[in-house]
Amino acid sequence: MNTPLVPVILCGGFGTRLWPLSREAFPKQFLRLSGQDSMLQQTLQRLTGIDNVAPALLVCNESSRFIVAEQLREIGLEESRMLLEPMRRNTAPAIATAALQAMANGDDPVLLVQPADHVILDAPAFHRAIALARTAAEEGNLLTFGITPTGPETGYGYIRAEGDASELVRRVLDFVEKPALPLAEQYVASGDYLWNSGIFLFRASRYLAELERYQPAVLAACRAAFANAKRDRDFIRLDSDAYAASPDIAVDYAVMECTDLAATVTLDAGWNDIGSWAAVFDVAEKDANNNSAQGDVLMQDCNDCLIHGNSRLVTAIGMRNTVIVETADAVLVMDAAQAQYAKTMVAQLIARERPEATMHREVFRPWGSYDSIGNGERFQVKRITVKPGSKLSLQMHHHRAEHWIVVSGTAEITNGDKTYLLTENQSTYIPLGVVHSLANPGKVPLELIEIQSGSYLGEDDIVRFEDRYGRV
Repeated sequence: MNTPLVPVILCGGFGTRLWPLSREAFPKQFLRLSGQDSMLQQTLQRLTGIDNVAPALLVCNESSRFIVAEQLREIGLEESRMLLEPMRRNTAPAIATAALQAMANGDDPVLLVQPADHVILDAPAFHRAIALARTAAEEGNLLTFGITPTGPETGYGYIRAEGDASELVRRVLDFVEKPALPLAEQYVASGDYLWNSGIFLFRASRYLAELERYQPAVLAACRAAFANAKRDRDFIRLDSDAYAASPDIAVDYAVMECTDLAATVTLDAGWNDIGSWAAVFDVAEKDANNNSAQGDVLMQDCNDCLIHGNSRLVTAIGMRNTVIVETADAVLVMDAAQAQYAKTMVAQLIARERPEATMHREVFRPWGSYDSIGNGERFQVKRITVKPGSKLSLQMHHHRAEHWIVVSGTAEITNGDKTYLLTENQSTYIPLGVVHSLANPGKVPLELIEIQSGSYLGEDDIVRFEDRYGRV
């Protein structure tokens, strides 16, 4: 098997049904929901052992590029490349830009397209399915991986395949939208249908040819966005104006439901798309009463519950079939049977312009993170962590002054025309309107407390003069 395989990892999802843990600024693919590694990291590590596999291409949002880069660094995969979408345009354009990048050096590899937020428990079985699909893809087919249904699930799309389950590769006859329960029961009873996993495998050139046939406007926009892209280290920044011209369309609608080259390989490898808290519960370890607990949790007389604590003690008494998820700024309590509808709560929060819909209290930046630990009228207190060797932008504020107190590590301060070092228990004052910066010249994380005071404390009151991370 000589054709290289290029993994394409789609990292742009939101995961609203896993609120309050998953939010737009830190969605579920970056969370550590099952094990010590994030779902993105597990997706990449799962590729180990596949024959002739190239470094991955990751398609992600501009806003999450440094989170992705940090998670790649943690598992030693810095050689992966990142395509940055200036805005979401769904999976068909995302895959098209990855295909263009994969072919940029004259190659025509097979692309293994995966969302970054699925669980696959049996990696060897996954590898065997890829090997079967790879042969069919090299012959010009567009492969999707179908999951043998374990019940009448209404949250998945379905695939109707030709022949019976004993055949290794089957022609796809129909793609079916998420059905109502009676229809889902018929599908499962017939044995003719598989769940649509959203994992695909095809030659890059074949996908682009089919996309041009059925959605030429998508390919034209992606070609222009890729041709005018800017390269910055491992980042490939797609041109914003050109990419915005692409129709917003999923690969299923754009190509897979239209082409006569669609085929499927059955994937029985412990797959789960972790699309809801009920799905998290399905793959979680459980105690003798079928409860799953993570964090500082105490339960008494509880059965069939999922309790996820993040920042404080969570206790539950006499609960049945309940989901409780606690974060530093929000708590979700929900009947497990209603798990698919958590996204409706997010919609309410967005309509009310609540920041909890999109942001956690702890916010990650390329240099580290900050946690807003207290606020009131005309003041805000943050805990700031700066990674070794990192530096915040040279900036100033029109509406606030800042006090910095070093808790641990060493801080290099630029304060107007002065530059000096601070260590543990030392502090400094940054007056309103003064140009300043903060860096960590040491080898351990820098921790400090920042006290802001002023008439306006929003994050948009930042004027940047220099920034090593290319932020506006």
